[in-house]
Amino acid sequence: MPALRKYPEELRQRAIRITLDARKDPASCPGACARIGDQLGINPDTLRGWVTQAEVDTGGRAGTTTTDAELRARGEFLAVLLASEATIYQGFGYGMATYTRRLTLTRHLAAFAQPRARAMTDAPATSSHTGSVEVLRRAECGEVLEEVYDRYRRAQPGALGRPHRWLALGAGAPPVTPTPRYVAVHRDADGVPDGYASYSIDGETLTVDETITTDHAVFTALARFVLGHDLVTQCVFKHFPPDHPLRWQLADFDAAEVSNDGDWLWVRLLDVPRALIARGWVMDGELVLDVDDPFLGEHNRYLLTVRGGKADCVPTERGPDLSLDVSDLGAVYLGGTAPSTLVRAGHIRTHHRGAAALADGLFRTERAPHYLHWF
Repeated sequence: MPALRKYPEELRQRAIRITLDARKDPASCPGACARIGDQLGINPDTLRGWVTQAEVDTGGRAGTTTTDAELRARGEFLAVLLASEATIYQGFGYGMATYTRRLTLTRHLAAFAQPRARAMTDAPATSSHTGSVEVLRRAECGEVLEEVYDRYRRAQPGALGRPHRWLALGAGAPPVTPTPRYVAVHRDADGVPDGYASYSIDGETLTVDETITTDHAVFTALARFVLGHDLVTQCVFKHFPPDHPLRWQLADFDAAEVSNDGDWLWVRLLDVPRALIARGWVMDGELVLDVDDPFLGEHNRYLLTVRGGKADCVPTERGPDLSLDVSDLGAVYLGGTAPSTLVRAGHIRTHHRGAAALADGLFRTERAPHYLHWF
């Protein structure tokens, strides 16, 4: 994701004023942000965020406080979004929970190393690949995409559902949209689809929109497949998962280059106890969290108890282990950011030695959170 551009305040105010005026006229309202943003050299998503906030500030649109109250009244305990501008949403209680990055491999350098663990007679068995890969056109495999993605999102922290209507309407980005794509479908030894990679080829560059599977070995098999295309010189993986060991599987670590490292999914806890109870846990323990929510005017202390992978969270008067803003709780909620990172950054306060390590262990996930869809 490109670095955020800073616009002069005078330009910002002018753009907001022109766009609000344009929206008053039914003839000029459609596409106003895109049109005016292009005229003034402003990212349309950034302009859209400015205008939305201006409408909230002037009472022309319901604000985030109203939205959060309505969501809680409906029984929702969590809200997520993709931020058009990172500096806006933390003040509303959202925290950066997942990240995106791009991996570019120079094809002639991207040879795979021989796994060293296989040479160790006393080493435990590691996952091995068995199966096949078939290339289909995007229009031929809608049901396969839905089936594989649904299994993936149930096992992958941070992944959200993709309703059938999204594919029916072509909402979002490829391969959800009907844009022409090749889809490499991986099938297991029984012929069941268990992964896919959606990609396009432009000149000598092969670009992978997304690789969906819950199995690292299947991901590697799909990566080997796309790297096997003879007529390309580089392969670009968009939204590369943060915990996949592909670079370590190469004989030359520098054959792959990471870029476009930035924020992606932001999380807002609306009901802290319910959100923590709903989460999966891999370690037992207790933690007292002192949570400040200045945007909603709330300050509460909770005892989080985890036993056997299940959590209980209740109000308490016990002394806290950690004091933190609700946005920082959103940042660590999915396991993508360790609490100790935010302690070192000066955002989370610990009340005794060992509190950060305890929190790191509790919030750790077996798989790093990852989300790659645009909504």
